[in-house]
Amino acid sequence: MIQKCVLTFCVLFRLTISFLSAQQNPQYTQYMFNGLAINPAVAGNDKNLSITLLNRNQWISMPGAPVTQTLAAHALLGSSRAGVGILIINDKIGVHKNQHIEGSFSYRVKVAQRTFLSMGLQGGISIRQSNYSRVSGAIGYDPLAQDVSHTAPTLGAGPYLRSPQLEIGFSAPEILPERVAINDTATITWQNAQYFLYSKYHFNLANNLVLEPSLLIKYLNEFPISYDVNISLVIKKVLATGLSYRNKESIGFLVRAKLTRQLQFGYAYDFPIGEFARSSNGSHELMIQYLFRHFSNTAVAPR
Repeated sequence: MIQKCVLTFCVLFRLTISFLSAQQNPQYTQYMFNGLAINPAVAGNDKNLSITLLNRNQWISMPGAPVTQTLAAHALLGSSRAGVGILIINDKIGVHKNQHIEGSFSYRVKVAQRTFLSMGLQGGISIRQSNYSRVSGAIGYDPLAQDVSHTAPTLGAGPYLRSPQLEIGFSAPEILPERVAINDTATITWQNAQYFLYSKYHFNLANNLVLEPSLLIKYLNEFPISYDVNISLVIKKVLATGLSYRNKESIGFLVRAKLTRQLQFGYAYDFPIGEFARSSNGSHELMIQYLFRHFSNTAVAPR
């Protein structure tokens, strides 16, 4: 009986480590509206202060499935070419809880008419907590199962090119490895260098319609390349609907509505496919974004 409990704990322990390594950075279906979460060079590209709140419940019927809250805010520094931003992520996966607080700085230069190239840098801290005693408590006491808490610095960088038709960026949000000692004989090493390649194009159609295909390619060392493909139709710059495909994982539907000239709301639902379809009812993702735009008064004075 004791051997069976120890074996069960070891299997669960290995699965949680593998799962954490496979998804160190949270994934988003609405990544095209949450650019600061994947590339610090996006900071300031909306000119005025932009604030995005996002909540994602992934694989909702799977025990210990990821739950992520994200707050991203960024703005251009006055009339300068520099942008600043802040990113706060709270991510929970099973017995693991990851929190990131990062500041971003970008500098952009004009390379063509209405086309800008930005270079971004971000840094901050990550706080990782793993409550392994919850796992061992379910199968019996194990003196080697200890709770782990670790704080480490983070560093990321990337370029971003933006024009009225094309957006393209490449980034490595976290490039510093972390090594955590669980006890005298066991350690965990996070290889944080995950790379993102993002591209989006705007096709102006008739009758105030815009077609926006986008692609996000993700690479993590020792794991297969993953990608997200999305195509959205924007109607009169107010309503957008789209479909997305995440490689061997899900097919998603998303909708975005601009409630006012400053406030917009987004929702996405991912239908699991492949092996995920057998153990999950899908993923929900909610987004609220507010842009502090300044609008000029066009009223004609009586004199």
